[in-house]
Amino acid sequence: MRLLLPIFLTIFACGWCSGLRILGLFPLNGKSHWMMAERLMTSLAERGHQVDVVTHFPMKNPPPNYKQISVQGTIQSPVNNVHAINVTRMRNVDVKFITDVAGKDLCKLFEHEQLQNVIKKPKDHYDIVITELFAAPCYLAFGRHLNKPVIGIVTSAFHEWLSTLTGNPNNPSFMPGLFSSFGQRMTFWERLHNTFLTNLISWQMNYYLDEQGVYVKKFFNIDAGIPELYQDIAAILVNSHHSINGVRPMTTGVIEVGGLHINENSDPLTPELKKWLDESTHGCIFFTFGSMVRIETFPKPLLETFYKVFERIAPVRVLMKVAQKKDLLPGLPKNVMIQSWFPQATVFKHKNVKAFITHGGLMGTLEAIYFGIPMIGIPLFGDQITNMRNAASKNIAVNLGSVENITEENLYNAIDTILHDETYRSSMQTVSKIFKDRPMSAIDTAIYWVEYVARNGFALQSPAIHLNWWQQNLIDVYGFLLVCLLVVLYVTVLLVKKLKNCIFGCKPCIEKQTSESKKKK
Repeated sequence: MRLLLPIFLTIFACGWCSGLRILGLFPLNGKSHWMMAERLMTSLAERGHQVDVVTHFPMKNPPPNYKQISVQGTIQSPVNNVHAINVTRMRNVDVKFITDVAGKDLCKLFEHEQLQNVIKKPKDHYDIVITELFAAPCYLAFGRHLNKPVIGIVTSAFHEWLSTLTGNPNNPSFMPGLFSSFGQRMTFWERLHNTFLTNLISWQMNYYLDEQGVYVKKFFNIDAGIPELYQDIAAILVNSHHSINGVRPMTTGVIEVGGLHINENSDPLTPELKKWLDESTHGCIFFTFGSMVRIETFPKPLLETFYKVFERIAPVRVLMKVAQKKDLLPGLPKNVMIQSWFPQATVFKHKNVKAFITHGGLMGTLEAIYFGIPMIGIPLFGDQITNMRNAASKNIAVNLGSVENITEENLYNAIDTILHDETYRSSMQTVSKIFKDRPMSAIDTAIYWVEYVARNGFALQSPAIHLNWWQQNLIDVYGFLLVCLLVVLYVTVLLVKKLKNCIFGCKPCIEKQTSESKKKK
């Protein structure tokens, strides 16, 4: 026993010494964005790393080594707070609005006492910085300030406006933009539209994001433009997977970890909910519009349509997420249970859950794929349109397009198809199998590459990150070749003219000689 004790102490000490000191910066207060970040940061803490996290969603019982730097309440929360009338505005891609709400407003949090304390910490206090890459690149300044590599996370498919800045290839001929409604196989007109839209949004996003440089200068005293700060990114973890997002070219430093947030050991079912699902022997449908949108605020005719259809499909049951029960239209069918929150992954695991009515949020979509639940899509805004289009193209969902398209008949037919057409369940099982067929789980993959960056710095970084957009796209090279071609053509034309004159004589000269000879005569 006396011999074993030093060995255990040595192992413990070595494990502690090897732990990283990680700073996580997640100032965006969207719950769906936070889900991926929370799983990554808590898992890093569970592996023995010291993790400090800036978040709007502090945990009640955080794991050891997990320090929460709470900014909760500094910005109005969108959780269960998006009214139906706001959905239309969010559907229209307003880049200025996005970069203000999810960008500038977050940069202003640098004034917060908690963030000021982080900024003032010694520069050797952390080994690595992890932050979300969406619309607040001002937080990349922490990497430059601490002189440490940054790992970015993207909670959706890769953003096209990040491509040039991070040296990752983007080809709009087969890579639809984040807000596009096209698949990977596009017609000429779709490719034209996608190319225009992709470049327009990329230009607009980067134009407005550049304005955040004033916050970097003010709070960090760093004379660096926003594009320059992207050079401090050593790797990017992306919440995508080829089984649903298609095959895309990625540099070594862009790592797909789609479904990282999924945890099979999630919160258990309450006794009431377990009893409801156990007794749903004819099947149960889970219905939610995500963590933000309040179903109960939609127009009365739409809610009445839902009620009529749910009543028609009885004895099949429905679980419906409703934030405020008191605001819900009266007349809810008896086969529908409503709650303000459901442990979604645990619900999907239940054998009696047969379908998922969804707005197409990526987190829920990936969970449905993981657990093999076919979907009825009613996309509302953002990447939800693309997510549901992708799902429908693989026969794992019936896509209704939007809430404006819903009628009693097409909603009933969509549910009936998903419940009784085995094509969808079979296709979903195939996609689910591909989604889960990986060398390592998504969370293990993410943790490996975080630790890899800590060991090897910028080894994964694309050299293209140091080139301008025209250099990456070889505009200067093609321009030079074009000029060379024009010069060669010009010289060739001159030589041909000279050669012609030598052989046949100069026409003006011949005319002049003829005229002079006539005068002599």
